[in-house]
Amino acid sequence: MKCLVTGGAGFIGSHLVDELINQNHEVAIIDNLSTGIKENINPKAKFYKVDILDNKPVAEVFSKEKENPDFVFHLAAQINVRRSVEDPAFDASTNIVGSLNVLENCRKYNVKKIIFASSGGTIYGKAPVIPTPEESPEIPLCPYGVAKLSVEKYINYYHKIYGLNFAILRLANVYGPRQNVKGEAGVVAIFSEKMLAKQNVIINGDGLQTRDFVFVGDVVEAIILAMKSGQTGIFNVGTGLETNVNTIFKKTRELVNSDCEELHGAAIPGEIERSCLGFSKINKSFGWQPHFDLERGLLETTSWFKKEKGL
Repeated sequence: MKCLVTGGAGFIGSHLVDELINQNHEVAIIDNLSTGIKENINPKAKFYKVDILDNKPVAEVFSKEKENPDFVFHLAAQINVRRSVEDPAFDASTNIVGSLNVLENCRKYNVKKIIFASSGGTIYGKAPVIPTPEESPEIPLCPYGVAKLSVEKYINYYHKIYGLNFAILRLANVYGPRQNVKGEAGVVAIFSEKMLAKQNVIINGDGLQTRDFVFVGDVVEAIILAMKSGQTGIFNVGTGLETNVNTIFKKTRELVNSDCEELHGAAIPGEIERSCLGFSKINKSFGWQPHFDLERGLLETTSWFKKEKGL
């Protein structure tokens, strides 16, 4: 199959590209390299340095003369939640308007299916049920979550009106090798980087806030299963397990053999205290379940960061 990955030079996108190529698909990448890294790009993939906001070059990549993809994996996004709070219009321009450019080209060039990386960590807000199922109320508490939910609604519109098949994957807190340390959601990457650089780590608040940490390899498997399935719909991708930030700090410190102290700073106003996703729907639909427990995933991740540091 011909596959197009937006954000294919990024953390999750580059792992997805690698696996698609391993499975002998033809892969093209759209990425403006604002947060993606050129070194992440698989040499067997075609790379287009294009911003999803620039409709003309995006349309050229989609065109029959160039890629004419069967499947589109839409991962390109403005991923910084705090920036979305500081500048909602900027967040909306990339995450909503940019996504509309992608959807319009999916419609125009008869893409078979779009797989969209959404956010289970922000769309549900302060969820009444933990682990949170897909039927939970969607009450995002940040512009980033509002934008992701808006794109989900647009995708449903394109499905109902134009017949565009889709799978929306609401991801938990993804971690693993290649994660960008500049994104505040990447606490494992941030802790690993700072500890290996012998810098102190500041934990926001009391560190008892919980997240559902899912390894990038498991996420990639879910995305590819969504491509292969004929089913449409919204599916959580998480482990169903809560882990607090203090635990991540202690486990990471042990794995990198750091002696840094546990320091706590001010809590982030409005930060959600608990976030954890149920995955029974995707398990029943695709047979997906996480294979990496936290210990194995953290070992893989910290080992990669050590290698990057030459340690």
